[in-house]
Amino acid sequence: MPRRRLMYLLAVVAMLGQMAFAMVTTARQQTPTIDEPVYVATAAVYTQQHSLRYNPEHPPLGKLIMATGLLFSGTNELDPAYPGSQSALGRHLLYESGNNPFRLLFAARLPIILLTLLFGLVVLVFARDLTGPAGGLVALALYAFSPDVIAHGSLATLDVPAAGMLLTAFWLAWRGRERPWRYLPLAGVALGAALATRANTLVAVPLLVLVAAWSMWHAQRAQPAATGLEAAGAEAAPDPEAAAAPPAKTVTRRLLFSAGALIGTGLIAVAVVWVVYLVVDPHLRWTTPPRLPHPDGLKGLAVDWLPFPQAYRDGMLIQFKFERQTFNGFLLGEAYRGNLWYYLPVALLIKTPLGMLVLWAAGAVTMLFVPRVRAAAVYLLPVSALLLLVAMTGSRDYGTRYAIFLPLFLSVAAASVTLIRIRWVLPVAAVLALTVAVSSLRTFPYYLPYSNEAFGGTANTHLNLHDSNVDWGQDLARLSQKLKTDYAGEKIWLIYKGSGVPAYYGINAANPYAVPFEQVHGILVVSDSRVALASPRLKPLLDSSTPIDQVGYSMTIYRR
Repeated sequence: MPRRRLMYLLAVVAMLGQMAFAMVTTARQQTPTIDEPVYVATAAVYTQQHSLRYNPEHPPLGKLIMATGLLFSGTNELDPAYPGSQSALGRHLLYESGNNPFRLLFAARLPIILLTLLFGLVVLVFARDLTGPAGGLVALALYAFSPDVIAHGSLATLDVPAAGMLLTAFWLAWRGRERPWRYLPLAGVALGAALATRANTLVAVPLLVLVAAWSMWHAQRAQPAATGLEAAGAEAAPDPEAAAAPPAKTVTRRLLFSAGALIGTGLIAVAVVWVVYLVVDPHLRWTTPPRLPHPDGLKGLAVDWLPFPQAYRDGMLIQFKFERQTFNGFLLGEAYRGNLWYYLPVALLIKTPLGMLVLWAAGAVTMLFVPRVRAAAVYLLPVSALLLLVAMTGSRDYGTRYAIFLPLFLSVAAASVTLIRIRWVLPVAAVLALTVAVSSLRTFPYYLPYSNEAFGGTANTHLNLHDSNVDWGQDLARLSQKLKTDYAGEKIWLIYKGSGVPAYYGINAANPYAVPFEQVHGILVVSDSRVALASPRLKPLLDSSTPIDQVGYSMTIYRR
């Protein structure tokens, strides 16, 4: 193996290796985040009972992926007649069924970690396809050191799997420009996998099928007489009759092939969604929840016309029901009700490494002006912009995880800067990528509450953001250790936001709301999301307490 190729391979292994170490470490140290018990319990129900009745608001594929880890964890059987909600079922599985929650949760997180690493290879290869080896390394560096990707790629949640499958679909559609019969069907499979993981990827369907059609048009223009032999990897022989055909006939042929690619890619995606549901329950036993509202107008019409199982369409109706509610938000130290259209852009400015922001912007601009990658911009930038715009209209200002697709798509776009023929550009890009790595390594292993240095770093994220940006209930185990080490024997009061059970981790804490405030003395621990949205009951309690410590940058310890 040539020395240069060996060094390249070592660089790839080193970046993915540190990412794997970071994700495994955080996965083993963090207790359940708010959403995870529901997903893990639903995964167990899929494999044990083949039932779709839990967590219908999200399609099954991401949870089926988690279930592959549960198969090796020795998960105890759940009662098919369990009467509780999906949240109660999650607590029941982790803490009341004789399971080891640490082992069970890690088993569910591990397949997501492996999938996140595989998506790193997609980022690398996509960027190499567009720009060459140097661009591939820049893209992989941004992806592998992204605090948001590491944070959510190490959890048993759906955000990274859906974004990664969508990126894979657009990469395969790009490759379809040269070998459409091989790659466009695979793009349809990847699109179907994204749709079968999170329904919010539906907005990308028109873009994906259009670029699939464009890829076919390009392939036919480059080789108008291509035949089905290409599907087997063989080179098609030129057709003299086709070469001599009138222009109108050639255009008609290209249009037909492109229309076939558009329709075929969409049909394959639809088929994948159906297959996923049938894997869970071959009989598709499903009962629509009572009093499930059906929206009027285009939303209702779109749901009715979707060619997906009833469970999928009802899941979308449940999501629409959520979106009609009003939630609490917190941004730059201010609490509010409802949603702010600029919340996600500002949150991204806070939680994205500074060097990454610069390379994202430079890469996007470069794609528009450098002829070599201008066509590829259509496969990366419109879908990024569309997904971001749709996410900005959501009613829940809860975290940058709703825009987790940006570190994937824009890392590939950032590779374009390596094509700029100015001597200092490549060294500057390398330095910016290095600053991203340093910023990421500095926050280890606290990736979930990361913020960049311009906003005070990880220790100050709770002053600007809340919920899954900083405090998602992940630090009960760390809190237990700190209380035993630093506050042994003291009276503990706890206001916790999360799905974990504090007592399981040896946290014997009282509820300060259960007694008059003048009786609350000793150590008061409050989740930072509760602090951010301090209620009229909590605010005077905090105002009369002194902050003395932090736990995982997601909880504050007060003395009162």
